[in-house]
Amino acid sequence: MFTGIITDVGKVEEARHGDGLLTVTIATAYDTAKIALGASIGCSGVCLTAVTLEPGRFTVEVSSESLARSTIGDWCPGTRVNLEQAMRLGDEMGGHLVQGHVDGVARVTGRQPDGESVRFAFDVPAALAPFIAPKGAVALDGVSLTVNEVDGHRFGVNIIPHTLAHTTFGEARSGTRMNLEIDLIARYVGRLLDARGAA
Repeated sequence: MFTGIITDVGKVEEARHGDGLLTVTIATAYDTAKIALGASIGCSGVCLTAVTLEPGRFTVEVSSESLARSTIGDWCPGTRVNLEQAMRLGDEMGGHLVQGHVDGVARVTGRQPDGESVRFAFDVPAALAPFIAPKGAVALDGVSLTVNEVDGHRFGVNIIPHTLAHTTFGEARSGTRMNLEIDLIARYVGRLLDARGAA
């Protein structure tokens, strides 16, 4: 479980396919000596398991399910990746509950200054749009954000200067694809309503 507060931006060093998995090595500023082998690390919003740890780098394995629902298949050496270590019981909840279970991919459709912040517009798959609500929460590439407005399968968020400087949002432009996780509560409410409708 995560909170959507990014604590490092790593860089992909290697991405190689084999045995039905994608194996990715990521350079990080984290002290990897303090990370347990098998720990969960949020990598641009996707919960992945550290299968090897070396000074300044760790390696994860990515399943076909994660590849199908996320942008990880686009990663190559040099790709910058938002990182967050799993929260511990008692940690400050700075963002919102983020599982690292990406639902799909959102695409940036606009970026424009809004005072000191930057307003981003996104297009999302139609099946996920009903789960996004004004003033609700979403995670985009692992970043916990509040939704400003929703219009059909499009929605907007404001990104403050700190987030622009300390995540990959600073380099996002129109057309950029980002991993989207809808709000955990919205997911279960939607499932409950589906079940009642089928009864």
